[in-house]
Amino acid sequence: MSNSPTLWSPGGQAPPPLPVHVRLFALDATAQLGAAVAQALARPLTPHEERSFEDGEHKARPLEGVGETDCYVIQSLHGGPEESANDKLCRLLFFIGALKDAGAARVTAIAPYLCYARKDRRTKPFDPVTTRYVAAMFEAVGADRVVTLEVHNPSAFENAFRRRAVTLSAAPLMLDVALRFEAEPLCVLSPDPGGAKRAELFREALEAAVGRPVGKAFADKHRSAGVLSGDLLVGDVGDATVLVVDDLISTGATLVRAARAARQAGAKRVVALAAHGLFMPGAAEILADPAIERVAVTDSVPPFRLTSSHVSAKLEVVPCAPLLAAAIARLATGAPLTDLLVF
Repeated sequence: MSNSPTLWSPGGQAPPPLPVHVRLFALDATAQLGAAVAQALARPLTPHEERSFEDGEHKARPLEGVGETDCYVIQSLHGGPEESANDKLCRLLFFIGALKDAGAARVTAIAPYLCYARKDRRTKPFDPVTTRYVAAMFEAVGADRVVTLEVHNPSAFENAFRRRAVTLSAAPLMLDVALRFEAEPLCVLSPDPGGAKRAELFREALEAAVGRPVGKAFADKHRSAGVLSGDLLVGDVGDATVLVVDDLISTGATLVRAARAARQAGAKRVVALAAHGLFMPGAAEILADPAIERVAVTDSVPPFRLTSSHVSAKLEVVPCAPLLAAAIARLATGAPLTDLLVF
């Protein structure tokens, strides 16, 4: 990670300065990322206190007055290494409630990884729709806005909230990785039809950056009861550097299936680009597959579950603090977010 993250902005334009009434908070579980965002914004984190009790309960409170302020609270809601996703969600919700009770004029939750976002529709009888339930909890404690990075289903995320919901695109962060191969034929591949729109957004951004056509492809995938099936690959990947674009990596099985299909179809190399690296048990063995040359993820979820040195040599962690800082600066000043969003 860069020691001095710079605020991301198109064309190198200077970011708008933060108004004096803005307060930045980062809960303890996301302290490192919060500090990087604060550094990019040249604004210190506002102090707060978190306490845990013997029975497992906890509390969090600001240590400075927040009356009539515009507060931004950073907490990535992935499980581990010391707290579950439930723990982190509960702490964030309670802290938002405490800020509103203390008189904050507006509170924005910055959750780079949003838990429970993958269950956005019913796929079996009586299934829960957890995206909607999480949205109701944020609204119940008074959150005015929720910002996340590359959510699984942007439409379901936006429709679940009755307050402003912002899903940032990881494309600005991953372009630098892709541009290392700009002298080669390029193709952007979605590992499943559901991610085709995300891959197309990235392909368009890459095509504009390199100034020439970039190919497109997608692989078929069907998942039922945790079992993957489907081997169809559509698109011209022959002799190309294929960039597999996805929102997250869990075990990596989806990416490897797509990478193998691309290599069998003549791809020169396959590079995986994903916003969130969960790297659940089994991921190290799967990602060691030679079909994938390199894996790039952001630090929205630190890769604490990866211990294999062979996989670590393939892995690149891209700081997301500059993008989060840019979003906060624009929200705080009313500047447009258009070039940072998923459409």
